Amino acid sequence: MPVFFISSNQITHGQVTITGPLCDHLRGSLRVTDGEEFWVGDEQRRRYLVKALQVTKQAILGSILDERAGPSASSPPITLAATILKGDRMDWIIQKTTELGIATLVPLVAEQGIVRPRPSRSDAQRERWQRIAFEAAQQSERWDVPTVTSPVHARDFFAGQPAQATKFILTERCEGASLQSVALPAMATKTIIIAVGPEGGWRDEETDQAIQHGFRPVTLGPRILRAETAAAAAVSIVQSRLGELG
Repeated sequence: MPVFFISSNQITHGQVTITGPLCDHLRGSLRVTDGEEFWVGDEQRRRYLVKALQVTKQAILGSILDERAGPSASSPPITLAATILKGDRMDWIIQKTTELGIATLVPLVAEQGIVRPRPSRSDAQRERWQRIAFEAAQQSERWDVPTVTSPVHARDFFAGQPAQATKFILTERCEGASLQSVALPAMATKTIIIAVGPEGGWRDEETDQAIQHGFRPVTLGPRILRAETAAAAAVSIVQSRLGELG
């Protein structure tokens, strides 16, 4: 059974109260009954072994049997800035890169990107993407849930990133260095940022602007990958080099 995320304010005096969709899922889909044990985790990177004391349609009341603190971060967090794709392809990026361990996902609006999010739907769309990340983090038994931000224009994103971060922009048909060989920071206090463009590629002015703001062009090799494949491949390469995968 995976670890289910709750808020720390649901824990009081050694007991946890679970309501809403998680209660429905545990009681309905997983058939949790009185006396059964399961794990939950909170935003403070702590996990709790819970024994169900009372299961009703409205709530599950459980007693905490064991508590464990999450391991300290040993490698730099990864921010993936991915151009918004059509349909479920963006959902796929969020799900798979969450499983691979990203810390933050920034949906980008690029010049040649097809999708132009409507301001009226921005909050609802971000909440939906955050829910996908939440569910993927539970399934992969992560200690935390990555943050999905509101969409931002690529030019604004490039200009707004800290100078001390290690920043890469994936480019195709260029003389960029291999992501497999570029230097990566070792300390967990540093941040690695990877920007992935749309299917049509970055406009030259976008790449130039990224470079002006400290992004280094990198390549994944001679093959032209779909945008969602490139995002997952880039994160996999970096995580493998950091010792977080493989």
